[in-house]
Amino acid sequence: MLADTAIIVLAVVAGYFGRFNYVVGPFGGGAPVGSEIPYYVVCPAIVLGWLASLKLLRCYDDRVLGYGADEYRRVTSGSLRLAGAVAILGYIANVGVARGFLALTFAIGIVGLVGGRYVARKWLHRARTRGAGWSRRVLVVGDAPHVLELVHTLRREPYAGYRVVGACIPDALLAPVPQRLGDVPVVGSFRSILESAAATGVDTVAVTASGELTAARLRRLGWQMEGTGIDLVLAPALTDVAGPRIHTRPVAGLPLIHVEAPEFRGARKIVKGFVDRSTALLGLTLAFPLLLMIAIAIKLDSRGPVIFRQIRVGQGGKEFGVFKFRTMVVNADEMLAKLTANNEHDGLLFKMRKDPRVTRVGRILRKYSLDELPQLLNVVIGHMSLVGPRPPLPSEVARYDVDIARRLLVKPGITGLWQVSGRSDLSWEDGLRLDLYYVENWSLAADLVILWKTVGAVMASRGAY
Repeated sequence: MLADTAIIVLAVVAGYFGRFNYVVGPFGGGAPVGSEIPYYVVCPAIVLGWLASLKLLRCYDDRVLGYGADEYRRVTSGSLRLAGAVAILGYIANVGVARGFLALTFAIGIVGLVGGRYVARKWLHRARTRGAGWSRRVLVVGDAPHVLELVHTLRREPYAGYRVVGACIPDALLAPVPQRLGDVPVVGSFRSILESAAATGVDTVAVTASGELTAARLRRLGWQMEGTGIDLVLAPALTDVAGPRIHTRPVAGLPLIHVEAPEFRGARKIVKGFVDRSTALLGLTLAFPLLLMIAIAIKLDSRGPVIFRQIRVGQGGKEFGVFKFRTMVVNADEMLAKLTANNEHDGLLFKMRKDPRVTRVGRILRKYSLDELPQLLNVVIGHMSLVGPRPPLPSEVARYDVDIARRLLVKPGITGLWQVSGRSDLSWEDGLRLDLYYVENWSLAADLVILWKTVGAVMASRGAY
Protein backbone atom coordinates (compact mmCIF):
# COMPACT_ATOMS: atom_id res chain seq x y z
CA MET A 1 0.00 0.00 0.00
CA LEU A 2 2.89 2.36 0.74
CA ALA A 3 4.40 1.63 -2.67
CA ASP A 4 1.05 2.20 -4.40
CA THR A 5 0.60 5.48 -2.53
CA ALA A 6 4.01 6.73 -3.64
CA ILE A 7 3.36 5.70 -7.26
CA ILE A 8 -0.07 7.37 -7.32
CA VAL A 9 1.27 10.60 -5.83
CA LEU A 10 4.06 10.67 -8.41
CA ALA A 11 1.53 9.99 -11.19
CA VAL A 12 -0.69 12.88 -10.06
CA VAL A 13 2.28 15.25 -9.79
CA ALA A 14 3.62 14.14 -13.19
CA GLY A 15 0.18 14.51 -14.76
CA TYR A 16 -0.24 17.98 -13.32
CA PHE A 17 3.14 19.37 -14.34
CA GLY A 18 3.03 17.55 -17.65
CA ARG A 19 -0.30 19.13 -18.53
CA PHE A 20 0.61 22.64 -17.35
CA ASN A 21 4.18 22.67 -18.67
CA TYR A 22 5.81 22.60 -15.23
CA VAL A 23 4.05 25.80 -14.09
CA VAL A 24 2.66 25.87 -10.55
CA GLY A 25 0.10 28.54 -11.42
CA PRO A 26 -3.14 26.57 -11.80
CA PHE A 27 -2.40 24.58 -8.63
CA GLY A 28 -1.75 27.57 -6.42
CA GLY A 29 -3.95 30.00 -8.30
CA GLY A 30 -7.26 28.53 -7.25
CA ALA A 31 -9.80 26.73 -9.38
CA PRO A 32 -9.33 25.49 -12.94
CA VAL A 33 -11.27 27.21 -15.69
CA GLY A 34 -15.01 26.56 -15.40
CA SER A 35 -14.70 24.89 -12.00
CA GLU A 36 -15.29 25.73 -8.37
CA ILE A 37 -12.77 23.15 -7.10
CA PRO A 38 -9.07 24.07 -7.13
CA TYR A 39 -6.36 21.57 -8.06
CA TYR A 40 -4.95 21.52 -4.55
CA VAL A 41 -8.23 19.80 -3.66
CA VAL A 42 -8.59 17.75 -6.86
CA CYS A 43 -5.14 16.15 -6.62
CA PRO A 44 -5.40 14.82 -3.04
CA ALA A 45 -8.96 13.66 -3.77
CA ILE A 46 -7.73 11.60 -6.73
CA VAL A 47 -4.98 10.05 -4.59
CA LEU A 48 -7.40 9.08 -1.81
CA GLY A 49 -10.06 7.93 -4.27
CA TRP A 50 -7.51 5.82 -6.14
CA LEU A 51 -6.37 4.06 -2.96
CA ALA A 52 -9.99 3.51 -1.94
CA SER A 53 -10.78 2.02 -5.35
CA LEU A 54 -7.85 -0.41 -5.07
CA LYS A 55 -8.97 -1.35 -1.57
CA LEU A 56 -12.56 -1.99 -2.71
CA LEU A 57 -11.29 -4.22 -5.53
CA ARG A 58 -9.35 -6.23 -2.88
CA CYS A 59 -5.98 -5.44 -4.41
CA TYR A 60 -4.36 -5.92 -1.00
CA ASP A 61 -5.82 -9.36 -0.31
CA ASP A 62 -2.90 -11.62 0.67
CA ARG A 63 -4.54 -14.43 -1.30
CA VAL A 64 -4.01 -12.38 -4.48
CA LEU A 65 -0.65 -10.70 -3.87
CA GLY A 66 2.05 -12.53 -5.81
CA TYR A 67 -0.28 -15.00 -7.54
CA GLY A 68 -1.18 -15.04 -11.23
CA ALA A 69 -2.50 -12.32 -13.50
CA ASP A 70 -5.49 -11.56 -11.27
CA GLU A 71 -3.39 -9.15 -9.21
CA TYR A 72 -2.56 -7.04 -12.29
CA ARG A 73 -6.14 -7.32 -13.53
CA ARG A 74 -7.56 -5.97 -10.27
CA VAL A 75 -5.12 -3.04 -10.14
CA THR A 76 -5.93 -2.10 -13.74
CA SER A 77 -9.67 -2.52 -13.23
CA GLY A 78 -9.71 -0.40 -10.07
CA SER A 79 -7.76 2.37 -11.79
CA LEU A 80 -9.95 2.39 -14.91
CA ARG A 81 -13.14 2.37 -12.83
CA LEU A 82 -11.95 5.41 -10.91
CA ALA A 83 -11.02 7.16 -14.18
CA GLY A 84 -14.51 6.50 -15.51
CA ALA A 85 -16.12 7.68 -12.30
CA VAL A 86 -14.08 10.91 -12.29
CA ALA A 87 -15.00 11.60 -15.92
CA ILE A 88 -18.73 11.01 -15.28
CA LEU A 89 -18.82 13.06 -12.08
CA GLY A 90 -16.87 15.86 -13.75
CA TYR A 91 -19.40 15.98 -16.59
CA ILE A 92 -22.45 15.85 -14.30
CA ALA A 93 -21.09 18.46 -11.86
CA ASN A 94 -19.64 20.57 -14.67
CA VAL A 95 -16.20 20.54 -13.08
CA GLY A 96 -13.69 21.61 -15.71
CA VAL A 97 -10.69 19.51 -14.73
CA ALA A 98 -8.25 19.42 -17.63
CA ARG A 99 -8.64 16.25 -19.67
CA GLY A 100 -4.91 16.21 -20.40
CA PHE A 101 -4.20 16.18 -16.67
CA LEU A 102 -6.53 13.22 -16.10
CA ALA A 103 -5.25 11.30 -19.14
CA LEU A 104 -1.60 11.71 -18.16
CA THR A 105 -2.26 10.94 -14.50
CA PHE A 106 -4.14 7.70 -15.09
CA ALA A 107 -1.90 6.53 -17.92
CA ILE A 108 1.26 7.04 -15.84
CA GLY A 109 -0.42 5.67 -12.72
CA ILE A 110 -1.67 2.42 -14.29
CA VAL A 111 1.71 1.67 -15.86
CA GLY A 112 3.46 2.57 -12.60
CA LEU A 113 1.15 0.45 -10.43
CA VAL A 114 1.47 -2.62 -12.65
CA GLY A 115 5.24 -2.13 -12.90
CA GLY A 116 5.52 -1.68 -9.14
CA ARG A 117 3.53 -4.85 -8.51
CA TYR A 118 5.78 -6.72 -10.95
CA VAL A 119 8.96 -5.60 -9.16
CA ALA A 120 7.46 -6.37 -5.75
CA ARG A 121 6.35 -9.81 -6.95
CA LYS A 122 9.84 -10.66 -8.22
CA TRP A 123 11.33 -9.60 -4.90
CA LEU A 124 8.74 -11.69 -3.04
CA HIS A 125 9.38 -14.77 -5.21
CA ARG A 126 13.14 -14.52 -4.70
CA ALA A 127 12.69 -14.17 -0.94
CA ARG A 128 10.43 -17.23 -0.81
CA THR A 129 12.78 -19.29 -2.98
CA ARG A 130 15.70 -18.45 -0.67
CA GLY A 131 13.61 -19.49 2.33
CA ALA A 132 13.60 -15.98 3.78
CA GLY A 133 9.99 -16.21 4.93
CA TRP A 134 6.92 -14.49 3.46
CA SER A 135 5.33 -17.92 2.97
CA ARG A 136 2.20 -19.55 4.33
CA ARG A 137 2.66 -22.37 6.82
CA VAL A 138 0.58 -25.28 5.57
CA LEU A 139 -0.84 -28.38 7.26
CA VAL A 140 -1.71 -31.01 4.66
CA VAL A 141 -4.61 -33.40 5.36
CA GLY A 142 -5.31 -36.56 3.36
CA ASP A 143 -4.23 -40.09 2.51
CA ALA A 144 -0.46 -40.67 2.56
CA PRO A 145 0.01 -40.97 -1.26
CA HIS A 146 -2.04 -37.81 -1.93
CA VAL A 147 -0.24 -35.91 0.84
CA LEU A 148 3.14 -36.80 -0.68
CA GLU A 149 1.96 -35.75 -4.14
CA LEU A 150 0.67 -32.40 -2.90
CA VAL A 151 3.87 -31.76 -0.93
CA HIS A 152 5.93 -32.50 -4.06
CA THR A 153 3.78 -30.15 -6.14
CA LEU A 154 4.05 -27.27 -3.64
CA ARG A 155 7.80 -27.68 -3.23
CA ARG A 156 8.33 -27.76 -6.98
CA GLU A 157 7.47 -24.05 -7.07
CA PRO A 158 8.61 -22.56 -3.75
CA TYR A 159 8.00 -19.01 -5.01
CA ALA A 160 4.26 -19.67 -4.67
CA GLY A 161 4.71 -19.33 -0.91
CA TYR A 162 3.21 -22.53 0.54
CA ARG A 163 5.57 -24.21 3.02
CA VAL A 164 4.38 -27.56 4.36
CA VAL A 165 5.18 -27.99 8.07
CA GLY A 166 3.10 -31.04 8.94
CA ALA A 167 0.52 -33.60 7.87
CA CYS A 168 -2.58 -35.28 9.24
CA ILE A 169 -3.36 -38.78 7.95
CA PRO A 170 -6.17 -41.30 8.63
CA ASP A 171 -6.30 -42.81 12.11
CA ALA A 172 -5.68 -46.33 10.77
CA LEU A 173 -2.27 -45.30 9.41
CA LEU A 174 -1.00 -43.84 12.67
CA ALA A 175 1.54 -45.89 14.63
CA PRO A 176 2.35 -45.72 18.34
CA VAL A 177 5.61 -43.91 17.48
CA PRO A 178 5.87 -40.54 15.64
CA GLN A 179 5.75 -40.91 11.87
CA ARG A 180 7.05 -38.97 8.91
CA LEU A 181 5.98 -38.87 5.30
CA GLY A 182 9.28 -38.28 3.56
CA ASP A 183 10.64 -35.35 5.56
CA VAL A 184 7.19 -34.06 6.58
CA PRO A 185 6.26 -34.85 10.19
CA VAL A 186 2.89 -36.47 10.83
CA VAL A 187 1.43 -34.30 13.60
CA GLY A 188 -2.03 -35.84 13.96
CA SER A 189 -4.99 -37.69 12.51
CA PHE A 190 -8.30 -36.68 11.01
CA ARG A 191 -9.73 -36.50 14.54
CA SER A 192 -7.24 -33.84 15.63
CA ILE A 193 -6.92 -31.53 12.62
CA LEU A 194 -7.82 -28.35 14.50
CA GLU A 195 -5.58 -29.19 17.47
CA SER A 196 -2.69 -30.06 15.12
CA ALA A 197 -3.15 -26.80 13.23
CA ALA A 198 -2.98 -24.81 16.46
CA ALA A 199 0.05 -26.75 17.72
CA THR A 200 2.07 -26.20 14.52
CA GLY A 201 1.06 -22.54 14.15
CA VAL A 202 -0.12 -22.90 10.55
CA ASP A 203 -2.25 -20.35 8.73
CA THR A 204 -3.51 -22.72 6.02
CA VAL A 205 -5.01 -26.22 6.10
CA ALA A 206 -4.83 -27.90 2.68
CA VAL A 207 -7.14 -30.88 2.31
CA THR A 208 -6.36 -33.39 -0.42
CA ALA A 209 -8.11 -36.59 -1.48
CA SER A 210 -9.13 -39.20 1.08
CA GLY A 211 -11.98 -41.69 1.29
CA GLU A 212 -12.59 -40.84 4.95
CA LEU A 213 -13.04 -37.11 4.34
CA THR A 214 -16.72 -37.09 3.41
CA ALA A 215 -18.64 -33.97 2.47
CA ALA A 216 -20.25 -33.80 5.92
CA ARG A 217 -16.87 -34.13 7.64
CA LEU A 218 -15.35 -31.38 5.50
CA ARG A 219 -18.34 -29.14 6.22
CA ARG A 220 -17.92 -29.63 9.95
CA LEU A 221 -14.19 -28.90 9.63
CA GLY A 222 -15.04 -25.61 7.93
CA TRP A 223 -17.40 -24.73 10.77
CA GLN A 224 -14.76 -25.55 13.39
CA MET A 225 -12.19 -23.31 11.67
CA GLU A 226 -14.49 -20.27 11.66
CA GLY A 227 -12.93 -17.43 13.63
CA THR A 228 -9.51 -19.12 13.92
CA GLY A 229 -7.89 -17.06 11.16
CA ILE A 230 -6.79 -20.26 9.42
CA ASP A 231 -7.65 -20.65 5.74
CA LEU A 232 -9.16 -23.90 4.48
CA VAL A 233 -7.94 -24.92 1.01
CA LEU A 234 -9.21 -27.90 -1.00
CA ALA A 235 -6.68 -29.43 -3.38
CA PRO A 236 -8.49 -31.51 -6.04
CA ALA A 237 -6.85 -34.50 -7.70
CA LEU A 238 -7.13 -32.66 -11.02
CA THR A 239 -3.84 -30.83 -11.67
CA ASP A 240 -2.12 -28.80 -14.41
CA VAL A 241 -5.34 -27.18 -15.65
CA ALA A 242 -5.25 -23.42 -16.19
CA GLY A 243 -7.81 -21.16 -14.54
CA PRO A 244 -9.67 -20.05 -17.71
CA ARG A 245 -10.64 -23.69 -18.39
CA ILE A 246 -12.15 -24.15 -14.92
CA HIS A 247 -15.64 -22.98 -13.97
CA THR A 248 -17.42 -23.70 -10.69
CA ARG A 249 -21.15 -24.36 -11.03
CA PRO A 250 -23.39 -24.86 -7.98
CA VAL A 251 -25.67 -27.84 -8.67
CA ALA A 252 -27.96 -29.20 -5.92
CA GLY A 253 -25.76 -27.52 -3.32
CA LEU A 254 -22.59 -29.04 -4.75
CA PRO A 255 -19.83 -26.79 -6.16
CA LEU A 256 -19.19 -28.84 -9.30
CA ILE A 257 -15.99 -28.03 -11.18
CA HIS A 258 -16.55 -27.89 -14.93
CA VAL A 259 -13.38 -28.34 -17.01
CA GLU A 260 -13.50 -27.17 -20.61
CA ALA A 261 -11.82 -29.32 -23.25
CA PRO A 262 -8.48 -28.13 -24.68
CA GLU A 263 -8.76 -26.04 -27.86
CA PHE A 264 -6.75 -27.47 -30.76
CA ARG A 265 -8.55 -25.74 -33.65
CA GLY A 266 -10.91 -22.88 -34.35
CA ALA A 267 -10.77 -19.11 -34.74
CA ARG A 268 -8.22 -18.55 -31.98
CA LYS A 269 -5.86 -21.02 -33.65
CA ILE A 270 -6.19 -19.13 -36.93
CA VAL A 271 -5.38 -15.86 -35.15
CA LYS A 272 -2.38 -17.48 -33.44
CA GLY A 273 -1.08 -18.72 -36.79
CA PHE A 274 -1.44 -15.28 -38.37
CA VAL A 275 0.30 -13.55 -35.45
CA ASP A 276 3.11 -16.13 -35.47
CA ARG A 277 3.86 -15.79 -39.18
CA SER A 278 3.59 -12.01 -39.39
CA THR A 279 5.73 -11.53 -36.27
CA ALA A 280 8.34 -14.03 -37.51
CA LEU A 281 8.52 -12.32 -40.90
CA LEU A 282 9.00 -8.94 -39.22
CA GLY A 283 11.63 -10.44 -36.93
CA LEU A 284 13.59 -11.89 -39.85
CA THR A 285 13.56 -8.52 -41.58
CA LEU A 286 14.75 -6.57 -38.55
CA ALA A 287 17.35 -9.18 -37.54
CA PHE A 288 18.90 -9.56 -41.00
CA PRO A 289 22.09 -7.56 -40.17
CA LEU A 290 22.60 -9.67 -37.03
CA LEU A 291 22.00 -12.89 -38.96
CA LEU A 292 24.60 -11.83 -41.52
CA MET A 293 27.21 -11.09 -38.83
CA ILE A 294 26.59 -14.45 -37.14
CA ALA A 295 26.93 -16.27 -40.46
CA ILE A 296 30.30 -14.60 -41.11
CA ALA A 297 31.53 -15.45 -37.59
CA ILE A 298 30.58 -19.13 -38.00
CA LYS A 299 32.31 -19.33 -41.37
CA LEU A 300 35.51 -17.83 -40.01
CA ASP A 301 35.52 -19.97 -36.86
CA SER A 302 35.29 -23.50 -38.30
CA ARG A 303 34.78 -25.32 -41.56
CA GLY A 304 31.33 -26.47 -42.56
CA PRO A 305 27.96 -24.99 -43.49
CA VAL A 306 26.55 -21.96 -41.71
CA ILE A 307 23.02 -23.36 -41.37
CA PHE A 308 22.42 -26.73 -39.75
CA ARG A 309 19.23 -28.49 -40.81
CA GLN A 310 18.00 -31.19 -38.47
CA ILE A 311 14.93 -33.41 -38.82
CA ARG A 312 12.39 -32.84 -36.05
CA VAL A 313 8.81 -33.97 -35.52
CA GLY A 314 6.02 -31.41 -35.66
CA GLN A 315 2.27 -31.26 -35.30
CA GLY A 316 0.51 -34.54 -36.00
CA GLY A 317 3.81 -36.45 -36.12
CA LYS A 318 4.91 -34.89 -39.42
CA GLU A 319 8.66 -34.55 -39.84
CA PHE A 320 10.26 -31.30 -41.00
CA GLY A 321 13.70 -29.77 -41.18
CA VAL A 322 14.40 -27.26 -38.43
CA PHE A 323 16.92 -24.52 -39.29
CA LYS A 324 19.61 -23.52 -36.79
CA PHE A 325 22.97 -21.86 -36.95
CA ARG A 326 25.66 -24.54 -36.78
CA THR A 327 27.22 -24.58 -33.31
CA MET A 328 29.10 -27.91 -33.53
CA VAL A 329 31.86 -29.42 -35.61
CA VAL A 330 30.77 -31.10 -38.85
CA ASN A 331 31.20 -34.68 -37.53
CA ALA A 332 29.25 -34.09 -34.32
CA ASP A 333 26.83 -36.99 -34.92
CA GLU A 334 29.70 -39.45 -35.31
CA MET A 335 31.19 -38.32 -31.99
CA LEU A 336 27.89 -38.72 -30.10
CA ALA A 337 28.28 -42.49 -29.53
CA LYS A 338 31.55 -41.92 -27.64
CA LEU A 339 29.98 -39.26 -25.41
CA THR A 340 26.77 -41.07 -24.45
CA ALA A 341 28.23 -42.15 -21.09
CA ASN A 342 28.76 -38.46 -20.20
CA ASN A 343 25.08 -37.52 -20.57
CA GLU A 344 24.08 -35.08 -17.83
CA HIS A 345 20.35 -35.18 -18.55
CA ASP A 346 17.78 -37.75 -17.59
CA GLY A 347 15.04 -39.03 -19.89
CA LEU A 348 15.41 -39.15 -23.68
CA LEU A 349 17.66 -36.11 -24.20
CA PHE A 350 21.45 -35.87 -24.43
CA LYS A 351 22.89 -32.77 -22.74
CA MET A 352 26.46 -32.07 -21.67
CA ARG A 353 27.62 -28.79 -20.13
CA LYS A 354 31.11 -28.90 -21.69
CA ASP A 355 30.34 -30.73 -24.91
CA PRO A 356 33.63 -30.99 -26.90
CA ARG A 357 31.67 -30.91 -30.17
CA VAL A 358 30.59 -27.27 -29.65
CA THR A 359 32.70 -24.64 -31.43
CA ARG A 360 33.97 -21.39 -29.88
CA VAL A 361 31.37 -19.28 -31.68
CA GLY A 362 28.82 -22.00 -30.98
CA ARG A 363 29.20 -21.59 -27.22
CA ILE A 364 28.37 -17.89 -27.48
CA LEU A 365 25.40 -18.55 -29.77
CA ARG A 366 24.03 -21.24 -27.45
CA LYS A 367 24.52 -19.10 -24.36
CA TYR A 368 22.17 -16.45 -25.73
CA SER A 369 20.04 -18.78 -27.92
CA LEU A 370 21.14 -16.92 -31.05
CA ASP A 371 21.57 -20.26 -32.84
CA GLU A 372 17.76 -20.57 -32.90
CA LEU A 373 17.09 -17.35 -34.83
CA PRO A 374 16.84 -19.17 -38.22
CA GLN A 375 13.83 -21.01 -36.81
CA LEU A 376 11.87 -17.84 -37.55
CA LEU A 377 11.91 -19.14 -41.13
CA ASN A 378 10.26 -22.37 -39.91
CA VAL A 379 7.53 -20.23 -38.35
CA VAL A 380 6.98 -18.30 -41.59
CA ILE A 381 6.74 -21.58 -43.52
CA GLY A 382 4.24 -22.94 -40.99
CA HIS A 383 6.22 -25.79 -39.44
CA MET A 384 6.53 -24.11 -36.05
CA SER A 385 5.02 -21.48 -33.77
CA LEU A 386 6.76 -18.76 -31.82
CA VAL A 387 5.58 -20.43 -28.60
CA GLY A 388 4.98 -24.14 -28.14
CA PRO A 389 6.47 -27.42 -26.92
CA ARG A 390 10.11 -28.21 -27.66
CA PRO A 391 10.46 -29.78 -31.17
CA PRO A 392 11.48 -33.42 -30.53
CA LEU A 393 13.79 -35.66 -32.53
CA PRO A 394 12.35 -38.70 -34.37
CA SER A 395 14.36 -40.96 -32.07
CA GLU A 396 12.60 -39.40 -29.06
CA VAL A 397 9.14 -39.71 -30.63
CA ALA A 398 9.75 -43.39 -31.36
CA ARG A 399 9.89 -43.98 -27.61
CA TYR A 400 6.86 -41.85 -26.72
CA ASP A 401 3.95 -43.38 -24.87
CA VAL A 402 0.33 -42.22 -25.27
CA ASP A 403 0.64 -39.42 -22.70
CA ILE A 404 3.85 -37.93 -24.08
CA ALA A 405 2.49 -38.11 -27.64
CA ARG A 406 0.01 -35.35 -26.74
CA ARG A 407 2.89 -32.91 -27.27
CA LEU A 408 2.35 -33.47 -31.00
CA LEU A 409 -1.20 -32.08 -30.94
CA VAL A 410 0.13 -28.54 -31.50
CA LYS A 411 3.01 -27.03 -33.44
CA PRO A 412 6.37 -26.98 -31.66
CA GLY A 413 7.72 -23.59 -30.68
CA ILE A 414 10.95 -21.61 -30.81
CA THR A 415 10.37 -20.88 -27.14
CA GLY A 416 8.00 -22.17 -24.51
CA LEU A 417 7.48 -22.86 -20.84
CA TRP A 418 10.48 -25.21 -20.94
CA GLN A 419 12.76 -22.35 -22.03
CA VAL A 420 11.61 -19.75 -19.52
CA SER A 421 11.75 -22.32 -16.69
CA GLY A 422 15.35 -23.46 -16.98
CA ARG A 423 15.88 -25.15 -20.37
CA SER A 424 18.59 -27.81 -20.03
CA ASP A 425 18.59 -27.52 -16.22
CA LEU A 426 15.09 -29.02 -16.15
CA SER A 427 14.60 -32.72 -15.56
CA TRP A 428 12.93 -34.74 -18.29
CA GLU A 429 9.82 -35.09 -16.14
CA ASP A 430 9.52 -31.35 -15.46
CA GLY A 431 10.14 -30.45 -19.11
CA LEU A 432 7.47 -32.92 -20.21
CA ARG A 433 5.01 -31.62 -17.63
CA LEU A 434 5.47 -28.03 -18.84
CA ASP A 435 5.03 -29.02 -22.48
CA LEU A 436 1.82 -30.93 -21.75
CA TYR A 437 0.54 -28.03 -19.64
CA TYR A 438 1.05 -25.64 -22.55
CA VAL A 439 -0.61 -27.99 -25.04
CA GLU A 440 -3.82 -28.09 -23.02
CA ASN A 441 -3.88 -24.54 -21.63
CA TRP A 442 -2.40 -22.33 -24.37
CA SER A 443 -3.74 -18.84 -24.98
CA LEU A 444 -2.63 -15.74 -26.85
CA ALA A 445 -2.19 -13.88 -23.56
CA ALA A 446 -0.02 -16.70 -22.19
CA ASP A 447 2.07 -16.60 -25.39
CA LEU A 448 2.79 -12.91 -24.85
CA VAL A 449 3.85 -13.58 -21.25
CA ILE A 450 6.15 -16.43 -22.34
CA LEU A 451 7.72 -14.27 -25.06
CA TRP A 452 8.33 -11.53 -22.51
CA LYS A 453 9.89 -13.99 -20.05
CA THR A 454 12.02 -15.47 -22.83
CA VAL A 455 13.92 -12.19 -23.10
CA GLY A 456 14.90 -12.40 -19.44
CA ALA A 457 15.77 -16.12 -19.67
CA VAL A 458 17.99 -15.54 -22.70
CA MET A 459 19.79 -12.56 -21.17
CA ALA A 460 20.40 -14.52 -17.97
CA SER A 461 21.57 -17.59 -19.95
CA ARG A 462 19.70 -19.92 -17.59
CA GLY A 463 20.16 -23.58 -18.55
CA ALA A 464 21.86 -22.73 -21.86
CA TYR A 465 24.61 -25.15 -22.88
